[in-house]
Amino acid sequence: MENHSSFINNHSLNCNGRLVDLSSPKIMGILNLTPDSFSDGGKFNNEKSALQHAEKILKDGGEIIDIGPQSTRPNAEFLSSDEEIRRIGTVISEIKKEFPEALISLDTFYAETVKFGFNEGIDLVNDISGGQFDEKMFDVVAETKLPYILMHVNPSYETMHEKLKFDDITLNVNQYFTKKTNELLQKGIKDIILDPGFGFGKTVEDQMKMINEVAFLGFGKYPLLIGISRKSFIYKPLGKSPLDINEETQKLHLKVLEQGAKILRVHDVAEAKKCILEWESSLVWE
Repeated sequence: MENHSSFINNHSLNCNGRLVDLSSPKIMGILNLTPDSFSDGGKFNNEKSALQHAEKILKDGGEIIDIGPQSTRPNAEFLSSDEEIRRIGTVISEIKKEFPEALISLDTFYAETVKFGFNEGIDLVNDISGGQFDEKMFDVVAETKLPYILMHVNPSYETMHEKLKFDDITLNVNQYFTKKTNELLQKGIKDIILDPGFGFGKTVEDQMKMINEVAFLGFGKYPLLIGISRKSFIYKPLGKSPLDINEETQKLHLKVLEQGAKILRVHDVAEAKKCILEWESSLVWE
């Protein structure tokens, strides 16, 4: 039997000793613990509602829950690591206790928050900064031996949303990935996931170019995570709200799945699940 999709790089991740096979794409459901999140208005920032939302993510077909104690949207409030840890509280350990099958990823750019999360039971580190906002990040991730999500972003917190015009966005992102993955490998971090950083300091045109060239990002060496859910490069040109672009988002999800994306980071898990099932049923086997 031969799969006629030309993108059959099968990756797996070692999450705390549990092998996660990415031959079938996975959904990462977003759980914001932030009172100022741009799209869900901080609905999940207390323990009870966080647990309810985690349950919904899993029921709708998500396998990874991405816990974010700090909003990174433009003009969001900047929190210290201590404040992140206080905001997380017992949410991670409670979700682990209630739903042991769930994989938990922690969305932070602080090494101290990662240490805390590791002790509470996280399975992946999702760092939007590529280790650029906290010099201890890579060392701490190496100590935990957890998979690390490497995102392409401008070099500082202050400049992360400055729109840069790249000569060739795909080339630029790949140069960044090559440099950073070499640093990670030198530290002994082998389970690496690449995130091209949609919504961070890139023009609408460059982001659409990236969507069309997903197959070339990272040279197929590492699994790709795509996070385009409710991003302004989709809804602003259409004059719509972030909550009003499901159809357009799923079309783009389909496009990136066809090019080998392995993880979709989303707000609407059920819709993304439908999209993955539709894509899988369209694969031609003979």
